[in-house]
Amino acid sequence: MAGGDRIRTFIQGFDEKLSGGIPEGSIVLLAGEPGTMKSTLAFNSLYHNAMREKRNGVYITLEQSREGLSHHLRQMGLDPKDVEDHVSIVDLGMIRKNLDVAEQSWFEIFRMYASNLKRTLGFDLLVIDSLPVLETMARFERPREELFKMFEWIRDLDSTVFMVQEMSGPADPYGRHGEEFLVDGIIAVKMQSVDDANIQRRIRCVKMRATSHSPNFYTLIYQNGLFQVTRVLGD
Repeated sequence: MAGGDRIRTFIQGFDEKLSGGIPEGSIVLLAGEPGTMKSTLAFNSLYHNAMREKRNGVYITLEQSREGLSHHLRQMGLDPKDVEDHVSIVDLGMIRKNLDVAEQSWFEIFRMYASNLKRTLGFDLLVIDSLPVLETMARFERPREELFKMFEWIRDLDSTVFMVQEMSGPADPYGRHGEEFLVDGIIAVKMQSVDDANIQRRIRCVKMRATSHSPNFYTLIYQNGLFQVTRVLGD
């Protein structure tokens, strides 16, 4: 993991809780149950790092179509066309549909695309959406051993990586095969009922290596095209 520079999440008020952002070169799980805006949060970082700091990024979607994801992002005020010179969205699901390849080869195709994109684009940031789908594609026979090798390969891409991790609920573990120990950071998002009628999204940094960070939950708000956090508002 690289040392000095930090990658901002561009969630107002949250980077300050991370000593300025995520250490460059980290692998970070972005974990949460459905509806917690994990994909939007991941693209938000790529979008604003491209707009403000001219960093190159790649978003690899393994489930949602490129068109569906782009439509959603436009509705959220994060139009991929604004940053198309710096951010590429790769729809590996569509590639899978169009190629006649044995199922056990899909993980190798993923590796080939990621490595080629690194050579051609020299991306600084990579989003993998999602880790559970990637693990299914890989068909690990010895999950812990093979997962360790996969993380070593991803680390060799020399990029800051966000891995979207789908959880079934707040009690679900962050990883099935020890992923939470292999990553450098975990950012968790959850839905919290605050009364009979209202639910808030909340976010916290569970761990972040080489970072003095707050472990507390903060209320996550999305308004006027920007994410921000506030102190937890009434339970």
